Amino acid sequence: LAPLGSFDASNEVVGFDVDVAEKLAEMLGVKLEKVNILGPDRIPFVSSGKIDFTLGALTRTADRAKVIDFSVPLHTESLAVLTLEGKPFKDWKDLNNENVTLVQVRGTTPVEFIQKNLPKAKLLLLDSNADVVRSLAQGRGDALIDVLDFFNDLRVQFKANWKVLDTPIEVDYCSIGVARGNTSLKDWLNVALFQLHNDGWVNETWVKWFKGPMVFDVKATPYF
Repeated sequence: LAPLGSFDASNEVVGFDVDVAEKLAEMLGVKLEKVNILGPDRIPFVSSGKIDFTLGALTRTADRAKVIDFSVPLHTESLAVLTLEGKPFKDWKDLNNENVTLVQVRGTTPVEFIQKNLPKAKLLLLDSNADVVRSLAQGRGDALIDVLDFFNDLRVQFKANWKVLDTPIEVDYCSIGVARGNTSLKDWLNVALFQLHNDGWVNETWVKWFKGPMVFDVKATPYF
């Protein structure tokens, strides 16, 4: 998923995750071998030893922690509200109003969330991220709910007085996954990621690819 990782014009995989993997290999003093796999294959591949670690917006969950080990967080994925300055909303629950129109991409997870948790709001369903941001900028809706880090470039492209509500709906922490019991690699990754967060490298690299800072960033901590 771009800009975490995708093929460029030369058929090379590039993106935030690639830069992170290359930086970690450089710090560890090893040659990086990149293995392109689908999302469902990440945990089986790392559990079986086919790969040493996996990225790809791997959110930490209790179920996954039964079968693999996680590093400290690398980045977040935040389900949050994008709206415009001047709108009265303070919290996502304020959107549950029959006078509110939410502009969403049809068929996405946030649509299900809205139907369940914000049943009074009207829904305007469009075909793409660009369509929904353009519509908000044009005043055709009041807000958008999604993982907003993937909308930074569109917020630059479509000019408006954008505002992200301070209170996120949900913040998931994405880590690096290693085989269960591989404490030596996990411990090293924790130290390396603390260093890369603390010196600003992670945030700089995130901005390079996502065209803006994380909506809710990871706070570097030396305690693992």
